Amino acid sequence: MNIDLIKVSMKEDMAKKETDFKYIMRLDSELNHIQDFDLLLERILFEARKVVHADAGSIYVTAPSDNPDVDGPEKLSIKYSQNDTIQKTLAPGEKMIYSIFSVAINEKSISGYCGLTKKLINIPDMYNIPEDAPYSFYSSFDRLTGYKTTSSLTIPLLSTEERLMGVIQVLNATDSAGNVVPFSADDEVLITHFATNAAITLQRAYITRAMILRMIKMSELRDPKETGTHVNRVAGYAVEIYDRWAFHHNVPKEEQEKFKDILKISSMLHDVGKVAISDAILKKPARFTPEEFQIMQNHTVYGAGLFNDTHSTVDLLAMEIAMTHHENWDGTGYPGWLDPVSGHALRTDAEGKPLGRKGEEIPLGGRIVAIADVFDALCSKRVYKEPWSEEQVLEEMRKLSGTKFDPELIDIFFEILPRIKHTQSMYPETA
Repeated sequence: MNIDLIKVSMKEDMAKKETDFKYIMRLDSELNHIQDFDLLLERILFEARKVVHADAGSIYVTAPSDNPDVDGPEKLSIKYSQNDTIQKTLAPGEKMIYSIFSVAINEKSISGYCGLTKKLINIPDMYNIPEDAPYSFYSSFDRLTGYKTTSSLTIPLLSTEERLMGVIQVLNATDSAGNVVPFSADDEVLITHFATNAAITLQRAYITRAMILRMIKMSELRDPKETGTHVNRVAGYAVEIYDRWAFHHNVPKEEQEKFKDILKISSMLHDVGKVAISDAILKKPARFTPEEFQIMQNHTVYGAGLFNDTHSTVDLLAMEIAMTHHENWDGTGYPGWLDPVSGHALRTDAEGKPLGRKGEEIPLGGRIVAIADVFDALCSKRVYKEPWSEEQVLEEMRKLSGTKFDPELIDIFFEILPRIKHTQSMYPETA
């Protein structure tokens, strides 16, 4: 080969590596601005695929094992899966639905073995894994979808204390012509560097999530209905509804991602004001009397008052949602136009009673969480009722459009119903 051509090729290769590392360094800063744990996981998977030009991938996190005596204390649970090839077959704005499953941290699966050994695994051809490899490839997804998985790169996510936090698995590296190729040694270096920094940001977000769930646990000690799975579902529904609303309204991607981040955290705290309601009312194993219900309505004001920090976007949105998620589109909800700090009426009727917010006077976050909260409540068992059937729930949601709920958002709710059900399956009630 011509020496000059070799030199040009080497310079191009060096320039590409420099560009890739600069991108990763810039990415570190961007990831540090994401506060929600789940949204950070989704972004980490997206960027990991982008760094090594992977067509698809999944991200797993560690969770308590279902059978610790057999499988050990922890398992790997899938959180997000992405696939560009399959995504291109969907309508604009739609998201890929994927199976929710877990794998044991052992030698049987590739991701499990990666978690067990805490070492990177690079497989050029998933259908030609060496016979002496302890793990095997489960090709059921390929058979089900018609997608051909060829190359894979699996990397552990380790905390600063070397504790396993999760695993990233990226699939089907592509070259500049779009051909599927093996992942290279350079890809291994890039994704190892990326995973190290991503794990640090993930550790920070995990601490934030843990603090929020402790607040929810405090509420749960007072109100058995306010469970971690309930608030995770409500927050998940809220983000999916907003995502499609933003798509329809052509919200810029950067603005959309920022709002989703604070919406996910803020909506988890929608009912935290219930900690200020007496046990006699909060734990009553029956429906409230009109007097009790009036007292119960104050949880919106108490909750909003907890977030009276005008310097934090999360607190501002949490205050709005806590205050307004029981307002009705037609103005008949509660608590109406009240000051969240003093509780004084800001707008009153002729009798001096607070006027209710209506229509778009209700902030978008409050209108979205209203739908998410009612849907989950109708689907869930309560001390005074059994869960409604899916048919009953959906009929009720449609019936309340234009009175309790924003009609546009209800249309969006039904438009993304498969995503809503998928989110519901991610956070099942524990026994």
